[in-house]
Amino acid sequence: MSRSVSINPATGEKIAEHERLTASAISQKIELSAQSFKDWRNRSFEERAERMHQLADVLEAHKEEYALLATNEMGKIIGQSRKEIEKCAWVCRYYADHAEQFLCDEPVTTNASKSYVTYQPMGVILAVMPWNFPFYQVIRFAAPAIMAGNVGILKHASNVQGCAQVLEDLFLEAGFQKGILTNLNISSDQVSAVIEHPLIAAVTLTGSEAAGRSVGALAGKNIKKSVLELGGSDAYLILEDADLEKAVDIATFGRLQNNGQTCIAAKRFIVLEAIYNDFLQLFKEKMQAAKMGDPKDEQTYYGPLARVDLRDELHDQVQKSMAQGAQLLIGGQIPEGKGAYYPATILTEVKPGMEAFDNELFGPVAAVIKAKDEAHAITLANQSNFGLGAGVLTGNKTRGEKIALQLDAGNCFVNTLVASDPRLPFGGIKNSGYGRELSAHGIREFMNVKTIWVA
Repeated sequence: MSRSVSINPATGEKIAEHERLTASAISQKIELSAQSFKDWRNRSFEERAERMHQLADVLEAHKEEYALLATNEMGKIIGQSRKEIEKCAWVCRYYADHAEQFLCDEPVTTNASKSYVTYQPMGVILAVMPWNFPFYQVIRFAAPAIMAGNVGILKHASNVQGCAQVLEDLFLEAGFQKGILTNLNISSDQVSAVIEHPLIAAVTLTGSEAAGRSVGALAGKNIKKSVLELGGSDAYLILEDADLEKAVDIATFGRLQNNGQTCIAAKRFIVLEAIYNDFLQLFKEKMQAAKMGDPKDEQTYYGPLARVDLRDELHDQVQKSMAQGAQLLIGGQIPEGKGAYYPATILTEVKPGMEAFDNELFGPVAAVIKAKDEAHAITLANQSNFGLGAGVLTGNKTRGEKIALQLDAGNCFVNTLVASDPRLPFGGIKNSGYGRELSAHGIREFMNVKTIWVA
């Protein structure tokens, strides 16, 4: 029987091995989930909310344990792992308190004696999730979907199967019945058979563009709803009236947060010509001063990438960008020793057509791009196949908002980092995917929006 292996990316040491499921075991788990759905869909919002609040309690009670597990499996610095668990609890409580309001019947005036729109759960939802936020990505899907009356099947990344199993276990500890959230330890090659299973109603994926194309195509072939949250090459426009110190602090944290492995991380810094040199000098100093090291050390600013192969792919992208004409300001060298570390790196003279401009760099590498003026900056920001997030840093909020409205992205923030928030819809356009997570929009993605007409 094949196994998935968890490797500590800071040390290269094996943490654990987890047995993958056989085809028959997969079917049994899906069938159990479908049976659980028949009961769960009929539970009241009050009953569901009680369980969801309990889930938040369990997350908070085990915060240190879960944070350490995430840090050991994927290298996130320990402080950010704790914040991830805290955010999971927030999302659980938010949907426990608001799901009924979001899904209440909506009366519509027609020539019927009574007509309205009602929201009914679809069934068993497959969630294909990535390793970079091993708890939050799952809860971000599961809390709204399960509060809505659906049940979830989780196909998590192979390198965070410890987190995946804990997620299933904590739902049981919170009092949910077996089958409400089920972990399937399967390989990528086994995903297609799960999507095609007749009891799977829909699928959501957070991951790479390539994975999204594959899952989206297969879901479409089987006429099943899908939501895709894919990669990004988020542009941050830094205007000449920005507070330079604040802008550089935001840029540094934005590029190194989660060790640079965030879909909505700041990746392309488009700086107006008037302040370009000053920004670059200060950015260089801040990035160089950021401490790379042991993710369990509270003083560490950023740790290793999640796997050595991902680190090597990132380095290849840096080398390719340089061959295309980008200039290396700092970093760009694989350090000696154990672990999947890669230093904070800045590439300048980055232009459209280069790897660092056109594609996502999933790690601590910043592409700095010079713009002649505001209009040029907006053009450069939109000259991308991605459209997940974008930011504007300026001393004039009205100007920033006006620019944000012109940027091709699903999430545009002014004077702060793009972030996901349960109160607001989250998702992208273009090659960054389709559909929305979070807010009222997200909870309705996996619902039958049903018309009722009484003559």
